[in-house]
Amino acid sequence: MDDHQLLRYSRHILLDQIGIEGQEKIQAAHALIIGAGGLGSPAALYLASAGVGTITLVDHDTVDLTNLQRQIVHSTARIGQAKVSSAKQTLDAINPEINIVALQEKASDERLYELVQSASIVLDCCDNFSTRQAVNQACVTAGVPLISGAAIRFDGQISVFDTRDATSPCYACLFPPDQAFEEVMCSTMGVFAPLVGIIGSMQAAEALKVVMGIGQALTGRLLLLDAQNMEWTPIRITRNPLCPVCAQRHHTR
Repeated sequence: MDDHQLLRYSRHILLDQIGIEGQEKIQAAHALIIGAGGLGSPAALYLASAGVGTITLVDHDTVDLTNLQRQIVHSTARIGQAKVSSAKQTLDAINPEINIVALQEKASDERLYELVQSASIVLDCCDNFSTRQAVNQACVTAGVPLISGAAIRFDGQISVFDTRDATSPCYACLFPPDQAFEEVMCSTMGVFAPLVGIIGSMQAAEALKVVMGIGQALTGRLLLLDAQNMEWTPIRITRNPLCPVCAQRHHTR
């Protein structure tokens, strides 16, 4: 790191748990963020400001007026723009020293695997069940840790799925792909604006911890937030030995 970087990241470097070594790990990391909306906004903002070397944003959508109540990486002037382009402008302004890759696409299974393979950490900030399952499948196959978040109405959840650890469940252990699941969307159910900020910021925090290898990640734990009463409920989750997604990976090790 040069003197400018030492100054920019000095408040991280001052932390004994991070120091120069931890900050260098952050700068060498490649974060893949699926979704540049409510969760992806705060997650990307904090990862960029923290100095993650490469951030790839994947989202097929454009900025809409209804997004601006909570998707803080966008602005009124960018209504109609691709969300990834809008987000890139904001992130470049915060930290011009990092590489932001903006991909306006709805990634298929094969494409997701290709993107995940080149990442060191993946943040699932999407808003639908099928994409979550596809992202999880790609992360399990590639052996890349996944930080998963979700938010609707006043309810949020977050967990870390890291199948590099043989004891760690994957997303499908918790939510089986063949499970009957009622899709709930912000457009019909609504969402409390700061809730996505809380969950998305926590996704960034967990991602940085995993990248640096510090603290205890949320692996094997699901945190549920009732933001109306500001109550957290932790739930222990275990690996399903018959999981159709990760069982074979663990078995073949």
